[in-house]
Amino acid sequence: MMRLPVLNGNPTDFDYDQVNQMVDAFLESGNTYFDTSYIYHKGKSEEATRKALVERHPRDSFAVATKFPALLMPPEEKAEEIFQGQLDSLGVEYIDYYLLHNIQTIIYDGIDGTGGIAKTAHLFEHAKKWKEDGKIAHLGMSFHSSAKLLDRVLTEHPEIEFVQISVNPIDWDSEVVQGRDCYDVIRKHSRKVVIMQAVKGGGLAKLPDEAEALLRSVHPDWSIASWSLRFCLEKEDVIAVLSGMSTMEQVIDNTRTTGEAVPLTDEEQEVLEKAMRIYRESAPIPQSQIDQYKGLEYHGVPVTAILQAYSICQIQPDPSFSDDNNYLKNNFAEAAHVDFRKGLAKQRVIAADGTDITEMVEKAVAWLAENSF
Repeated sequence: MMRLPVLNGNPTDFDYDQVNQMVDAFLESGNTYFDTSYIYHKGKSEEATRKALVERHPRDSFAVATKFPALLMPPEEKAEEIFQGQLDSLGVEYIDYYLLHNIQTIIYDGIDGTGGIAKTAHLFEHAKKWKEDGKIAHLGMSFHSSAKLLDRVLTEHPEIEFVQISVNPIDWDSEVVQGRDCYDVIRKHSRKVVIMQAVKGGGLAKLPDEAEALLRSVHPDWSIASWSLRFCLEKEDVIAVLSGMSTMEQVIDNTRTTGEAVPLTDEEQEVLEKAMRIYRESAPIPQSQIDQYKGLEYHGVPVTAILQAYSICQIQPDPSFSDDNNYLKNNFAEAAHVDFRKGLAKQRVIAADGTDITEMVEKAVAWLAENSF
């Protein structure tokens, strides 16, 4: 419920004729999980979820997930008011899956490492009490940081039952998103997974012509987006695979894919990996060039992670709303306790062959800083 159809380009003016039809079709296909948030659609997604879903279908026919807006850094005295407001907006007495939204280094530890808003506002404790009061069925968090931090958070908070992470064929091996490593940490702790960014915000629904031709040579009847969904659907211990759908056509394609999906064969996996290599090579700084800078760091952060995040963002439908740009601030906070959005001291970066790549790195960092939140 994040990329719903709207009227006149207004993110809060929902096209309920379409939204209602999409909700109905999704339920009729046998799917039940609806994901919203306090902040989606400028704070109106929960209300839209109530009108299109809760008021039109029996409560036992769906599961609703929403999130506490930790990323807005609210003071602790606002926590109870925010949560009650979410129950009211949704029109429910309890929330099936409730998440602390965007747990990451700065929100959990603070830039200086002494404790972020999650600790100072006791957000985990509030959420735990809401569950004890029967207002939450399952408690989790969405996560946007390193696997190292995730391991520590899950160790410190056994009350967390599931974690929502970014998983798709690009983020799986991303140096900054660390999809595979985060997935492995969650399973190590015997928690469940909710997958977000399954099609990378639409970025994996349209690939370079060469990559699309390769995939269609194997399965001409599969949509390009369905390859990424199938990659996610075969993962174990997964509650739901999320895809922000904006049209009925997307609902039909996604539900058809989930209804027929079986694990990818070795051949299909190999073809998908090749298509993703082509995709990475289409970026402004191709992966083959980035690989030459392994071992280099900029203020404690691997240069390869910086350049990879920057380049992948540039080939997304909306570069400023990719997920990679909101991970890197945590790398700098974790490595050097600095906020890279406030500027970094000059530091030269010299490649192994003697080439000075400082300007390229600084350009990437500046863009990522400007487009992070």
